[in-house]
Amino acid sequence: MSYYPLATTTNSLLNHLMSDPFESFFSDAGSRPTHLMTTDIRETEKDYQLEIDLPGFKKEDVNATLKDGYLTVSAKTSTETKDEAKDGTYLRQERFVGSCKRSFYVGEEVQQGDIKAQFEGGVLTIVVPKKLPEPKNDEPFAITIG
Repeated sequence: MSYYPLATTTNSLLNHLMSDPFESFFSDAGSRPTHLMTTDIRETEKDYQLEIDLPGFKKEDVNATLKDGYLTVSAKTSTETKDEAKDGTYLRQERFVGSCKRSFYVGEEVQQGDIKAQFEGGVLTIVVPKKLPEPKNDEPFAITIG
């Protein structure tokens, strides 16, 4: 693996420029997961393949819906609190508790049955076939007048 200091510096600069300027005012520094739902999208001749990282989530807590051409993936997680005596006290727990959601425009031609999804090892893989819009017929239709 090669190391490119300029790429790292540029990436950090771009991340800083693209960040929400109000985020630091309304949240505790470091409390927001920075790599939640990172997604790789691969294009093949016949489909698009999305790989969404969801570490720590269970399959039953992940949902995918299709509406108006938008594929929306959401996930939620929570922790149970117990009042049992433990050996020691946590000073800080860095686990994400809450929900997250991302949407991808896949086109209005794609139907729910066309999309395949699998969740394994904390990675949600979704395959969306490429569908072209039906060609419009520019020929005028003859209307019979009775």
